[in-house]
Amino acid sequence: MAVTLTLAEALAARPNDHRSLRADFEKASGLSWHAPTPAALAAGHALSVVVPARNTAHSMRPVLDALATQNTHGSVEIIVVDDASTDSTADIAEAHPAVDMLIRLRDPGGAATARNVGTALASAGTIVYLDADMVIGPHVLADMAARSRPDTVLLGFRHNVRYTPGLDGSAQIPTRSPDLAADHRVTWRSNGGKQLYTGVVLDGPTTGRPLDETDDFQKLGHGVTYLDWDLPRTVVTALLAVPREKVVNVGGFDPTFGRIGWGMEDTHLGAALIASGCLVVPLRQCVGFHLDPPDADAQWETKLAGWPNTLAYYRMLLDGPVPSGRAGAFHAHTEQLLADAEVITR
Repeated sequence: MAVTLTLAEALAARPNDHRSLRADFEKASGLSWHAPTPAALAAGHALSVVVPARNTAHSMRPVLDALATQNTHGSVEIIVVDDASTDSTADIAEAHPAVDMLIRLRDPGGAATARNVGTALASAGTIVYLDADMVIGPHVLADMAARSRPDTVLLGFRHNVRYTPGLDGSAQIPTRSPDLAADHRVTWRSNGGKQLYTGVVLDGPTTGRPLDETDDFQKLGHGVTYLDWDLPRTVVTALLAVPREKVVNVGGFDPTFGRIGWGMEDTHLGAALIASGCLVVPLRQCVGFHLDPPDADAQWETKLAGWPNTLAYYRMLLDGPVPSGRAGAFHAHTEQLLADAEVITR
């Protein structure tokens, strides 16, 4: 009789040793895993970039400008899913020449729903999820394309910057390069006490370095934790490349997260992909500027207030079955959303 594992049990059974994967790439390409990639190395590797957007007019133009100037010989399609914005987000996307497809959802469903819609329409085998406030360097898509595999989740990183408006109201991009250490998966700080995610208790103020001290997250395999981190929590959709077939098979992002609070839908997707056999591999050279909105402090306060709800829901899902064989439900759900949406293609 087959034993049915819970999602948590499946995570405990999965390693994250990606040394051979990286070595194979370096031997075949003559390039370091963490080195910026020449455009030619991405040839033959198609990407679909899915950008969920809601009321991100402050950042939409610089994000799309950065996508328009990617230095890659690989095929790239840009799909923007506007989650019923009430500002000029959709108008900016529709006018921008980098955008191949714009979907306007009638009702807001949250980032999980927007990403699912974009994934359903994507044509490439690899999806890059990019937030509508993330400005990436010109080599990033080539980096991800050249390293993409059907069993690999590739992590990019983000450097938050405060909103400074330009002449057109768009956020200004710093002239310096983004700093890898600015990402919370690289430099993590806590005031101490009981941590909300894992429940670990820290004696006092603590600074951790998850990326370095877990050997590029390899030591987080088998459900191991480091301070307030485990492997699924490293999967952040601000900048992330994933195999489309695997995402569809696990049912995509669970839209319930967006209805009950903020966050955790990417952590849950990470858990599902890890349980399905994917390795989680960071790309240290893939760092983008995350452009804060004008009301960043108020938005952050609202997000944190909703996080306990989504965390509790995630914990419940960990005690449930491993998501698998859910492609039919995924397509049925996204087709229903698309029936009420406006789809604009070039």
